[in-house]
Amino acid sequence: MTTQGKRLKRIRQTLNLSGEEFGAKIGVSKQYVSNLEADRNVLNNEKLVLLLVDLNVNLNYLIGGKGRMFNEQQPNASNEELEQKVVEVMKKYGVIEK
Repeated sequence: MTTQGKRLKRIRQTLNLSGEEFGAKIGVSKQYVSNLEADRNVLNNEKLVLLLVDLNVNLNYLIGGKGRMFNEQQPNASNEELEQKVVEVMKKYGVIEK
């Protein structure tokens, strides 16, 4: 099974973005992206919501390695509702405690 960092790198490469470009989209540095892809850092809820909203990333894929890389539809919810969804997915895959 691949790691979250490797899945994030695959997402970035599929979007044809450099580390710097990808970082700019989620508000982090190129070095931070490199650390994410090497599993030395993890994304917080705010950054996961940005991936979901701005890049349509399927969080089940990113966090748990399940399903397609991208959602078929754009989310239609408030940021608060999306952050709640992020927390649910993280609990589901044991990233945070229930």
